[in-house]
Amino acid sequence: MDFLNYGFMKNALAAICIITPLFGLLGTMIVNNRMAFFSDALGHSALTGMAIGVLLGFAGTDIPMLLFALLFALVLKHMERKSSASTETIISVFSSLGTAVGLVVLSRGGNFSKYSALLVGDILSISTKEIGYLLAVLAVTFLFWLFCFNKLHAASVNKSLAKSKGIPVRLIEDLFAVLIAVIVMLSIKWVGILIINALLILPAASASNISSNMREYHLFSVILSVASGLIGLVLAYYLNAAAGPVIVIVAAVFFAVTFFARSWFRS
Repeated sequence: MDFLNYGFMKNALAAICIITPLFGLLGTMIVNNRMAFFSDALGHSALTGMAIGVLLGFAGTDIPMLLFALLFALVLKHMERKSSASTETIISVFSSLGTAVGLVVLSRGGNFSKYSALLVGDILSISTKEIGYLLAVLAVTFLFWLFCFNKLHAASVNKSLAKSKGIPVRLIEDLFAVLIAVIVMLSIKWVGILIINALLILPAASASNISSNMREYHLFSVILSVASGLIGLVLAYYLNAAAGPVIVIVAAVFFAVTFFARSWFRS
């Protein structure tokens, strides 16, 4: 394990041990609430947030991306409730427009190369301070999962019944949308716009293949997410490749294995 001799690899390992359980928990809630397309659109909105930051003179900071993602998430939820169009159509329109605007602004004068690293991320660049931020977000996500998952799940199954039971459906859904936005924006520079949604969805999808109840579903999602992250990071080191894409490939392999082995696990 010669990679442990390097400080940047130790930081990357610590970050993986925080990000992957975070994604494992969040992914189960995203899949349960059929919000995979929503989280993908939030990832692409990072380009627009960055473009706004450039126009306002905040280039190099994460604040514009985070603020735009929060606004984007809440506007999307509002549009879902008010529009007669399908949810997928609404998200696709907003995501496509936001991505296009971001690319136009960032590519002016041929300067997009300065921002291209955001597409695949760089987990090796994470600092100790940023690891602390991730720990705080993991704690918040765990608390949300602990106290709100059942309410969110009830709302995803039958909103009218959930409301009749006194569950504040709109508030829970908006809080969840905000949580996704915060996590996606805080993680995107290390994970990458192009693959962050895969890391959110694949472990949960794999877990659903081999789970017989909700407890197993969450447990397997976290385990598979952590395993994908650790194996992918080590492989990326020895292959001299970007860590994010390698982690996604490992997660996809786990999905394939669980997909074909699901009858055995459930027997």
